[in-house]
Amino acid sequence: MSESTEDPVFQLHRGGKMAVASTVPLTSRDDLSLAYTPGVAKVCEAIAADPAKVDDYTWVGHTVAVVTDGSAVLGLGNIGPRAAMPVMEGKAVLFKQFGGVDAVPICLDTQDIDAIIDTVTALAPSFGGINLEDISAPRCFEIEQRLDEALPIPVFHDDQHGTAIVVLAALRNAATLLDRKLADLRVVVSGAGAAGVAVTKMLVAGGVNPADVLVVDSRGIIHAGRDDLSPVKAEMAALTNPRGVSGGITQALAGADVLVGVSGGSIPEEAVAGMAPGAIVFALANPTPEVHPDVASRHAALVATGRSDFPNQINNVLAFPGVFRGALDARATRITDGMKVAAADAIAGVVADVLQADAFVPSPLDPRVAPAVAAAVAEAARRDGVARG
Repeated sequence: MSESTEDPVFQLHRGGKMAVASTVPLTSRDDLSLAYTPGVAKVCEAIAADPAKVDDYTWVGHTVAVVTDGSAVLGLGNIGPRAAMPVMEGKAVLFKQFGGVDAVPICLDTQDIDAIIDTVTALAPSFGGINLEDISAPRCFEIEQRLDEALPIPVFHDDQHGTAIVVLAALRNAATLLDRKLADLRVVVSGAGAAGVAVTKMLVAGGVNPADVLVVDSRGIIHAGRDDLSPVKAEMAALTNPRGVSGGITQALAGADVLVGVSGGSIPEEAVAGMAPGAIVFALANPTPEVHPDVASRHAALVATGRSDFPNQINNVLAFPGVFRGALDARATRITDGMKVAAADAIAGVVADVLQADAFVPSPLDPRVAPAVAAAVAEAARRDGVARG
């Protein structure tokens, strides 16, 4: 896209989308002596004596780092850290708007796994949580896992878990609309990248029978007999498809009840037509869904996409602000599967009493969502034993 001074997109972004604002008055000498020297020394000494007090007396307790290496930005690909900054700023303002969470975009000029881990670990004392963003697979899996093990604060890769949480919420409500149970659904996940792997795990954690799940990558259905599987895909083969079904997306969808598309590819109409009656299609590639909603609607009872101009948008903003708000409120040391499932249940519950075929997912602008998610996540953190407050 070429830059234009009249383009409203460029006009909105000029100077960036965020700034730092003081929360205390600085209009007198007394103000200065309290906010800075000599008064600040008392707070420093208190934190040195009890490091947990950093959550009470600094921004750490309500601030997360939004970290990327620019390797998988939106649908733009590996565009680097500087070009990724507008997206990270956008993520930060969404945190503030929807969850009341302060966030700082950090774009790292390295794509080396060890360097990223070392850098984020060194920065971690300044934050109450780490939101990893737009880091390419399979590197993102190792980075998240190692940081989660190394740090005493929540680490959350939104491209994986934010998508997965909202997919589970949407599927809960879709199944309710159709008077179905998650445990009875045959599910196909098209895509085995970050989102596909997380969606698969989240659906199983939420009640879908793993024996009735097929995951499809660019080479076909994942099964234990394939000799080209990465460690992450081998994990998917061990979790799903115990019958060893093989073939492509058409074979996978034959008789399936649910399609979750997170591949960015294209799925032919005849494959969707082979699904079971009363099917559910979530075609989440953005801006071009794997199957156009109008086409999907000819063969499926319920359809959702990742786009805002069609009904039932599956949007990560329904999850991540409330997830971090709840984790920070509970002073959680990590984000558990139980916290993610609780978040999905809370999202689904916001519209559970008024479900319609064109509205079984809450609007991203619904002000009820983030508080409901935050409360559910904080409660789950305490239940799972990872809360410190």
